Amino acid sequence: MTNPASIADTHHNIHPDSEMNSDLVNSLENIDDLNYATLTEALEQTVFENFDDGLYIGMMSGTSLDGMDAILCQFGTDTGNEAETQQSMRVLASYSQDFPPRLREVLLALCQPNGVQTLTPTADEPNSELDWFGWASREYGEFASEVVNTLLKQADTDVELVLAIGCHGQTVRHRPQMGFSLQLLDANIIAERTGISVVSDFRRRDMAVGGQGAPLVPAFHQALFAKPDSTRVLLNLGGIANITVLPAASTNSSNQPDNIIGNVVDSVVGYDTGPANLLLDAWTALHTDKDYDAGGKWAQSGQVIEPLLNQLLEHPFFAKPYPKSTGREDFNLAWLQNELQKFEQASAIIRYSSADVQATLTELTAISASAQINTFINANKNTAVYVCGGGALNSYLMTRLQEHLPHCTVETTASLGLEPTWVEAVAFAWLARQTLMGETGNLPAVTGASKNVVLGQVCFA
Repeated sequence: MTNPASIADTHHNIHPDSEMNSDLVNSLENIDDLNYATLTEALEQTVFENFDDGLYIGMMSGTSLDGMDAILCQFGTDTGNEAETQQSMRVLASYSQDFPPRLREVLLALCQPNGVQTLTPTADEPNSELDWFGWASREYGEFASEVVNTLLKQADTDVELVLAIGCHGQTVRHRPQMGFSLQLLDANIIAERTGISVVSDFRRRDMAVGGQGAPLVPAFHQALFAKPDSTRVLLNLGGIANITVLPAASTNSSNQPDNIIGNVVDSVVGYDTGPANLLLDAWTALHTDKDYDAGGKWAQSGQVIEPLLNQLLEHPFFAKPYPKSTGREDFNLAWLQNELQKFEQASAIIRYSSADVQATLTELTAISASAQINTFINANKNTAVYVCGGGALNSYLMTRLQEHLPHCTVETTASLGLEPTWVEAVAFAWLARQTLMGETGNLPAVTGASKNVVLGQVCFA
């Protein structure tokens, strides 16, 4: 498999391919301004011979709401000596920006039922939950547009070279048991402000055919990272932790139901395992002047409270069979504070510090994720676990994961050629490409859907 290329070290890195951009612009100048019945017909009349020739932008703002990432990339297919055709990808530019404080505050409030009651609106701001939702949808669209335009400006890339933006929006309610998931985003704003078509609303088509609408990235993991002769596990540590198990020879098994015999899986499996940065960041912000525990140093200074850890692991989500997904509805600061109150009432003689709680939350993430990964591991065969998401930068958490995964090597996706903080944004660029191609983007064995479907709604520029 051809690994992703053009990877750099920071969030504000630009890698324009000047020669390619120049050729595409020159060709586009000769295109007549015509209307076509389908996007495919239009592409046939342009420099884009297929959907691999154009560029895509992927955007992601995760459960932690620490900022918005935008990645400019290009996909292709490479046929090597292996029997399977593998996906290749080039990152051309990346850009990340923190949320405006008021937008982040409102988004966090909307993530909790009736959470907007904690907001104090100014004279020109809404005063009801539905109005706040509309306000935040528009503001999110305006902010996302600024991020895209900054990315393209710094990359010196013309908007006409970009086929689509894949923008997931911000999940403010995920209720798979009720058959819906709600992402906050006005894609019309982004299309209008950038001049680029936008693909969004990725989850609900999967839910319409009985799926949970999550996780969606395993299909991308399979396309880019599956290796025919070895098992790989992708562990995403965002606000929520989720795993993708890519068994050997999984490149052609995406439509097959999962089949596990003797801890060996012969098709792709993926699901949420529990909380990650969501609780770690919330507890850090509550007790320090930091937004997150950099490197896990604060957690490392504390001691794991074993009785509290065992109590937290009694949350019913951990015992659910997959496919399963979760979010702020299940794991949030209010839930944690309630658990601490119960723990103090039952264990009044135990003394602990806020750093001890942070250490316990770190262990909760490590042990809940590793316990699931270990169910798919054959101790006689070496399996690699590749970590992505912001949690991959938490060295203490990585150490705890390695401790609980003695039969695996634990690395970040940087060793596969893609920086860990870029993976989800690139995944939504890939999903946007799948939508434009009319190709499916879900894995029924992962989401629980009854069939493969094309995901997303397209807002044409």
